[in-house]
Amino acid sequence: MADVSHPRGDMSTHPDVSEMRARYARMLGGRDVALVDGPVFLLGLYCAVSPWIVHYTTSQPDLVPHNLIVGLAIAVLALGFTRAPERMYGLSWAMCALGVWMIVSPWIVGDSPDAGVVINNIVVGALAVILGLICAGTAAKSTPAP
Repeated sequence: MADVSHPRGDMSTHPDVSEMRARYARMLGGRDVALVDGPVFLLGLYCAVSPWIVHYTTSQPDLVPHNLIVGLAIAVLALGFTRAPERMYGLSWAMCALGVWMIVSPWIVGDSPDAGVVINNIVVGALAVILGLICAGTAAKSTPAP
């Protein structure tokens, strides 16, 4: 009787190993930062509702629609990163720019902001910059060289 069992061992000698690697690379699509999409989305939602959480809707009325719009923009970027990452990670730098804008916006958009407003926007902005840099760095690393 013929021995039809296959010895377990190294797959590198398999004749289709290069094709299997290419297939797995296509299936994964370079998604190294899938875990960053959720925190970016949550950061955007928090930024949008932060005027009501920190209670500065009456003291800084100009920052209320500002934070709402910027927060929704960050949340939409996160949804784009999830839906079409290979096209959207180029916009990671835009998220970094939004983060920098969030850091300086209390003094530009607001009117003599108090410490709570300043700290809130600095923390949100810093997190947006950090997450944007993570996304941009990973996108640059996973982009194949020409």
